Amino acid sequence: MLAELLTADSLGILTVSALVGVVIGLTGMGGGALMTPGLIFLGVPPTAAVANDLVAAVLNKSVGAAVHWRQGSPNLPLTAWLIVGSVPFALAGAFIINASGGDTEQQSFVRVAIGSTLVLASLTYVARLLVHLLRRTGDGSPNPRIRPLPTLIVGAVGGLLVGITSVGSGSLIMVALLLLYPRMRANRLVGTDLLQAIPLVCAAAAGHVIITGVDWAILVPLILGGAPGTYLGARLASRVPQSVVRRGIAIVLSLTGLTMLGVPPMAVAVIGAGMVLLGPVIWGSIRQACGRSVFWPVPLPERRAASGAGLVRKPSRSQRGGR
Repeated sequence: MLAELLTADSLGILTVSALVGVVIGLTGMGGGALMTPGLIFLGVPPTAAVANDLVAAVLNKSVGAAVHWRQGSPNLPLTAWLIVGSVPFALAGAFIINASGGDTEQQSFVRVAIGSTLVLASLTYVARLLVHLLRRTGDGSPNPRIRPLPTLIVGAVGGLLVGITSVGSGSLIMVALLLLYPRMRANRLVGTDLLQAIPLVCAAAAGHVIITGVDWAILVPLILGGAPGTYLGARLASRVPQSVVRRGIAIVLSLTGLTMLGVPPMAVAVIGAGMVLLGPVIWGSIRQACGRSVFWPVPLPERRAASGAGLVRKPSRSQRGGR
């Protein structure tokens, strides 16, 4: 058994799992959106990548949710409405894949579904950055008025996407919650998202285990690599600019999604170059339009006030890179 797990493929999966774990620890984002396509690019069939990633995510989500539960941060009524909407559709995901045809058709269907969801996820990452940029501190109310129908729809759509692709529980649903409940404190939103993700991911994983089963040579490295990677990322989180990492994730997801959708490599390269070169300029313009400085972490009015009071000094020559 041990010899079967210690293969070159398993070591590759272990490495990818650890790297994705670092990203999750740094930002709280990534998860299936990075792990599933990473497994596919390593040669794992799309259906097996989704199934094993979902089973591994059950453990990872449970650990994160337990921390927030102990801190009392999840909003239980909101969690309940999300679960009611998401669990049935998450469970149905594997059966929908199985009904799409033979093995070749299933792999193609899942690949296209993952590619489309990754592009959508990249857009939601950008939306999340914009929401955080525009968002003001919540009013401190731990229990805002629940909106049942929109919450059920968010749960259902998120559950279906997770059930088919394993992507969406930590990205698409979180952005939807930010838009639906903008006055809720950030820790409440994160705790609610993590808690509702446990039955969601369990239901999706159960469906895939019934239809596909699990591959221990894939699952064990996923679990062993993810935990230390996440711990390392969490330790480095305070030293790494979060916004830069998240914008990088959005670019990676966009290019990965386009690649999985069959976009020619040259076109993907051109799009990627445009994102890298023009992205900072566009983002700086958006920050400035929102009353924030282009590069400084404080709003422009505060910076000007501090500068007028003699509290802000210009960067030295060494701080400006010698220019």
